[in-house]
Amino acid sequence: MKFRPVHENYNVKDLQRSIEFYGEALGLKEVRRINAEDGSFIIVYLENGDGGFQLELTWLRDFDREYNLGDNEFHLAFETEDYDAAYAKHKEMGCICYENLAMGIYFISDPDGYWLEIVPAKK
Repeated sequence: MKFRPVHENYNVKDLQRSIEFYGEALGLKEVRRINAEDGSFIIVYLENGDGGFQLELTWLRDFDREYNLGDNEFHLAFETEDYDAAYAKHKEMGCICYENLAMGIYFISDPDGYWLEIVPAKK
């Protein structure tokens, strides 16, 4: 039996702001959307166009507080072919929240505080 990761969900407070952030920061684009008939939730799937893994953003109409991310030790990692350009872009956006120079990686934080790891492509 074999399993393949398909998507990861993040709940978000401002869906449009999150869609724009992921588009600008990581080049992810909306590929499908589910709207609850009663308007209680919207689910948006984002991907980078390769048809693989998707990021699922869920907006809940009646959720009235910030999401508790605990110690924020979980994260989603993104590999990039142009690490230096990505770093410059994220520095300009002001979203870098942690750098580990010894490991050659850094993290960015999305509008809801989720951390995303940026790693250089393996050579």
